[in-house]
Amino acid sequence: MSENTTLAVQPAPKASALQLMAGKYSVEPKKLLETLKNTVFRGATDDELVALVVVANEYGLNPLCKEIYAFPAKGGGIVPVVSIDGWIRMMNDHPQFDGIDYEFEHDEAGKLIACTSVIYRKDRAKPVRVTEYMVECRRNTDPWKMEHRMLRHKATIQGARVAFGFSGITDEDDARATPGLARDVTPKAARSEPHDPFKEPPPEIDVVAESAPEPIAPPMEDNPTLLDLLDSIELSNTCEELNTCKVKCAEIEHEAHRELAKKSVVEKAKDLQLVWDKATLQYKAA
Repeated sequence: MSENTTLAVQPAPKASALQLMAGKYSVEPKKLLETLKNTVFRGATDDELVALVVVANEYGLNPLCKEIYAFPAKGGGIVPVVSIDGWIRMMNDHPQFDGIDYEFEHDEAGKLIACTSVIYRKDRAKPVRVTEYMVECRRNTDPWKMEHRMLRHKATIQGARVAFGFSGITDEDDARATPGLARDVTPKAARSEPHDPFKEPPPEIDVVAESAPEPIAPPMEDNPTLLDLLDSIELSNTCEELNTCKVKCAEIEHEAHRELAKKSVVEKAKDLQLVWDKATLQYKAA
């Protein structure tokens, strides 16, 4: 009499977030990891990189086209920043998206006041209308010389948030202006991911204690000197420009804002691959 034997079938191991992305773009996973670390996700830790890849996969964004990239947050950490191309990609990929219109508002002198995005969904009778105001959005940077285009971008982004519920991501202006934003947008699940994103299953990791809270400071919007300096730091491309910004840090009155500006200088120096010269007390080329 023969016995019936049932063979246990082992389930196929789930692919990691990086393996999923690598397969989508037909790239070797380790090569993709190296490329991301050296380009759009430069400066991110392994845990932060996994979080960024998870967000990119969730919304179907291509980091190699800079639809999503890592941005150093004020106070430390990394924020997943989505470019305007990424926001448009997410809207167009949404099955209920049915078009978008814009309405501009000007004062009697012809000065731009506001822009309203009107987003249509196939499953709703009324469109979603979101208005962004120039006085609240304008930055002292070169792109904002094209006021209508930039305000239209802001209205597009905020309209997309409301119409489709996109969360856990931001644009660069908000990332630059909001201290501590990285702690809010990093998916909690990513904290339990392995340091080696290709290793299955994920090992146990130690819980890292929260850092001490930053000094309480007035809203950044109330300190135009700080906002202008942060813009100048971000636009710096030479030793001379960054050294000038470092000197101006001492002009910031509030201690917390002053430290914020100094941290921005240090991060920018890393991006430009500059080193600190103790003899001259200035940054120089490495």
